[in-house]
Amino acid sequence: MPRRTATMLASTLVLICLLIAGVLIPVPYAEMSPGPTVNTLGEARGEPVLSISGRKTYPTDGHLNMTTVRVTSADYKMNAVEAVYGWLAHDNVVVPHDTLYPDGKTEEQSSQENAEEFSQSQESAKVAALGELGIPVTSRVIVATVVKDSPAEGKLHAGDVIRAVDGVKVTEPGDVAEQVTKRKPGQDVEFTIVPAKEAAEAEKARKEPTVTRKVVIRTATSEEGDRAIVGIQAGTDHVFPFTIDINLADVGGPSAGLMFALGIVDKLTPESLTDGKFIAGTGTIDDKGKVGPIGGIDMKLVGARNAGAQYFLTPADNCASAASDTPDGLTLIKVDTIDDATKSLEKLRKGDTGNLPRCSAG
Repeated sequence: MPRRTATMLASTLVLICLLIAGVLIPVPYAEMSPGPTVNTLGEARGEPVLSISGRKTYPTDGHLNMTTVRVTSADYKMNAVEAVYGWLAHDNVVVPHDTLYPDGKTEEQSSQENAEEFSQSQESAKVAALGELGIPVTSRVIVATVVKDSPAEGKLHAGDVIRAVDGVKVTEPGDVAEQVTKRKPGQDVEFTIVPAKEAAEAEKARKEPTVTRKVVIRTATSEEGDRAIVGIQAGTDHVFPFTIDINLADVGGPSAGLMFALGIVDKLTPESLTDGKFIAGTGTIDDKGKVGPIGGIDMKLVGARNAGAQYFLTPADNCASAASDTPDGLTLIKVDTIDDATKSLEKLRKGDTGNLPRCSAG
């Protein structure tokens, strides 16, 4: 066999072996890509994303789209060829598997965590939206979780409203731990509560709950051995003056908070926030309307532009990254609070685009 032919044959065989190895050998990476966008003013699966009852609402137009990122599952085994392709693809990002699923989390565990964050973001979006409109929202301290095999198990339940601890009124979750730790391990502590069932019934009837109970719990020692505990995690619950439902499935994480809040504001405001424009965005939001950064900003920009967005509401802390690779035709608007967002939307309605707070790469 001529040397040239033998060399070409050997090279071809090596290339085939490398390709087979690349397909068969898994690598510890995962992929992120642009996900779908959802108009918070529109419908999803045949029902409104946002529905409000018990308060006058107004017609809306345009778009206020939340954006998402699609990720490979925790169990998916990416091969070397797919990883290289992902690295070369402009709209996709290949990251270490542990970035998406740290500490060996399963997909089920990650989904549960994302669902909890999504639920919390909805509550904060409601509070922030009503705060922006000057509508009062009542807050109360509740039992968020009860630790298994703890002194509180069977005595306190998730959703119980905590009125007082040892006769001292509590107004913040931290007040509960403060009062409990005044006791020594092995001492009794008294909780004044409204049971979860009665609290829910009163909220549904828009009434102040009248049923209270006193529950005495013998404290235990913390794992660190330095304080008394009863084995609960206190949290905050809100009582809204009317019903706001967010109907969206198969979405997780906290990053839609800002867009949910703006959608609520738009439905409760006579004037359209969008003036018919296609606006997308992202950002976490807290009860006071502060907007926080999110992950996957580059892919959310691509998803928004592909859907037709003209403007993108961008968390201030994501601005530099977003501005470094902005899709053509998409204007980035910098927001730090929900108030920033509503003021920028007002400028858009008035055509005052020159004074919009834009993101810059510097």
